[in-house]
Amino acid sequence: MNRPDIVNALSFDLEEWFQAEVFSRLVHPRLWDRMESRCEGQAERVLGILDGRGARATFFILGWVAERHGALVRAIAEAGHEIACHGFDHTMITRQSRDEFSRDVALARALLERAAGARVTGYRAPTFSVTASTRWALETLWEQGFRYDASIYPIRHDRYGIPSSPRFPYVAIDRDGRRLWEYPGFTRRLAGMTLPAAGGGYLRLLPYAWTRSAVREAHRAGKPAGVFAHPWEFDPDLPDVPLPRVARWRHYGGIRGNAAKLSRLLGEFRFAPVGEVISSMEKGGGCR
Repeated sequence: MNRPDIVNALSFDLEEWFQAEVFSRLVHPRLWDRMESRCEGQAERVLGILDGRGARATFFILGWVAERHGALVRAIAEAGHEIACHGFDHTMITRQSRDEFSRDVALARALLERAAGARVTGYRAPTFSVTASTRWALETLWEQGFRYDASIYPIRHDRYGIPSSPRFPYVAIDRDGRRLWEYPGFTRRLAGMTLPAAGGGYLRLLPYAWTRSAVREAHRAGKPAGVFAHPWEFDPDLPDVPLPRVARWRHYGGIRGNAAKLSRLLGEFRFAPVGEVISSMEKGGGCR
């Protein structure tokens, strides 16, 4: 069932191709500035898809990228998309202390706001690393005045996830007149299990019918979906780095057909930046 009255959240995590977690032990950060930069071309490809469908999205961008590609961040903002924070250098929160995380977020946010010329109020952790052991990160985000987080995936996974978390957007902290919303990774229920859908590798690797069915299931419940991806996932010429078989499939599989999947999804359902979907919910309009 299609619900044209429901607007879903669309977002992209913008980082360099070599900053993906799968390469964290293969490419040391001190080598990053020597690596081929592809983020501008990858982002432009995604922006072209969005423009062709008249869609707008949230771009969760690394501070490291903003520091080196400020003009790209400004161009994304000027095209009507929301700029949000993805941390500075893609370090998972599970590898940071509270003080390190606080400094990381503050630095990345400052770089993004300088480049975009706009306030940054949304955050997504690298590799969805707000987990049961790092839930304290939400307190830090609230203390720094962020409006929403999009870092909790309510599934079981080898790198991330809080299976018991709510599946749809909710208020995580409501204190002293300020709220912090959580916009969780998107899932669907099947055979009594909560399964991932419509994001990153789940968009690339699973059939389009799975994604469409998941969105429709959410709409039947009157809830918005949340679709996300990385611009590198639309790069058919992504550099080929040797990886173990399963890791290689997870990282490179489905890239060549991904642009067509996204375009089809944008043509079938309505999307908006994460912040706008939350604004609608705050105003009592649900997700319409």
